[in-house]
Amino acid sequence: MTTTITQKGQVTLPKQVRDAVGLKPGDKVEVRATASGGIYIEKPGKRDAYKARLYALAARRPIRDMTTDELMELSRGESESFRPKKG
Repeated sequence: MTTTITQKGQVTLPKQVRDAVGLKPGDKVEVRATASGGIYIEKPGKRDAYKARLYALAARRPIRDMTTDELMELSRGESESFRPKKG
């Protein structure tokens, strides 16, 4: 979707986008530039919630003591110690 920046630097987010993420008039959003030159807009705190979920996932299956080869074997299902038992 394309939108236009006004002379005041304002941008209207298309209704379809606002509806998809549940933005209402008066809601605040975080805006930041990406390394690729894009712009990222999100609800405040969403990044923190995502980061918390990643850390919780990492805590359930710690990989910090694995070598890269062991991690690749695990991800491919080649690791004997993590292979489901048959029968």
